Amino acid sequence: MESDSLPTEIILSKSARSLGKVRIDWHPQPGHYLEYKGKTYAVLERRHRYQFKFGRYRLHKISLYVQCARRPDEKSLVDGRWVVGDANCNYNARSELFRCAVNPEGPCQGCRYYQPRPE
Repeated sequence: MESDSLPTEIILSKSARSLGKVRIDWHPQPGHYLEYKGKTYAVLERRHRYQFKFGRYRLHKISLYVQCARRPDEKSLVDGRWVVGDANCNYNARSELFRCAVNPEGPCQGCRYYQPRPE
């Protein structure tokens, strides 16, 4: 059985509440964005569930742990990948998921905590 035909459960990470089950034709990994019922979610974690059947373990279902998100307007290219926010700031996490520790919601422009990253 191909993993494309397996049900994928979308789970809201903070509350562990299931948003529903879907069948998707691609393999979202942490850092990707997923559109579901008109909302955008950031994929935080991907888990595979296996079932022992007929003497073998087989992939039974996939769970995606997500958080509500909107595609960030501010992005920076760092080492060939896009990160959220201004990567020139010392506090920037250089992550596809999180902007920074002091101002995670943003925006970076006009942030009072902005501090240039040392070269």
